[in-house]
Amino acid sequence: MDLTVNLAPRHKTELRLRNPIMTASGTFSNGIEIAKHYDVGLLGALVSKGTTLRPRRGNNTPRTAETPAGMLNSIGFQNIGVGALVKTLAPVWERWDVPMIVNIMGETLEEYGILAARLEGVPGVAGLEVNVSCPNVEAGGLEFGQVPEQAANVVREVAANSSLPQIVKLTPSVSDIRPLAEAVADAGAQGITVSNTIPAMAIDVKRRRPVLATGFGGLSGPAVKPIALRNVYLASSVVDIPVVASGGAMSGIDVVEFVMAGATAVQIGTATFLDPAAPWRILGEFEAWCAAEGVTCVDEIRGVARRRD
Repeated sequence: MDLTVNLAPRHKTELRLRNPIMTASGTFSNGIEIAKHYDVGLLGALVSKGTTLRPRRGNNTPRTAETPAGMLNSIGFQNIGVGALVKTLAPVWERWDVPMIVNIMGETLEEYGILAARLEGVPGVAGLEVNVSCPNVEAGGLEFGQVPEQAANVVREVAANSSLPQIVKLTPSVSDIRPLAEAVADAGAQGITVSNTIPAMAIDVKRRRPVLATGFGGLSGPAVKPIALRNVYLASSVVDIPVVASGGAMSGIDVVEFVMAGATAVQIGTATFLDPAAPWRILGEFEAWCAAEGVTCVDEIRGVARRRD
């Protein structure tokens, strides 16, 4: 059985994964801790925490909360900054036998370009996941990813400063994800991640206040899977670059559904809060399903739900 996939088939270096199971940004830290207990080399790829130009302390607590069929988070992009990442994390990643993709986030176009340039040629960094769900301070705080042309500008800025494969992480905070997918694909993105958490909140009725210190957060987990599945289906119908599914995958069958909707790879995120070994369990379940169904490669089932007989 050959489960290898390529997230950047048009890129000069490509981005080949031994299987379609990835970790999602923000839920796996930077992989350092989990690598002490599990073999990260068995997975397709890892994605770092969201990385900014300067270190960020993140939001006040409480900043996570359990919800029915999911969880809320409002971490506030806590991270060590790109300088410390290059100095302390990348040398560790270089020793791993798995692609490490760095998630980057800027508040201006210039910041995206600087981040991309700082990661150019760094051993241990295989690609960039460009998060356009961040507020654009130059456009009144509106997310870059809510305006197709702004998202496309980010792609062009990153490409002008880096030769690394670029996977753009789209926001679900739009009525139709297809124009965004088309815009970043036309601008030169090698792939897209569909999609980020969904804005949401919870109320503590005893305190009569929001549960999270910031009031609002992002919803993830099984509750968002049907939404993510639809977005993968829609996005993959209008672009011919790889789509990485992100949103609520908890089992091997969930991965099968995302691939049938058109995904090339699937990120595992919130599931790791329930079970740190979830990515490896899900990989085993996916392999078992493929074996039972006589599937010999991912391409055999990719996008079959969109086909018309």
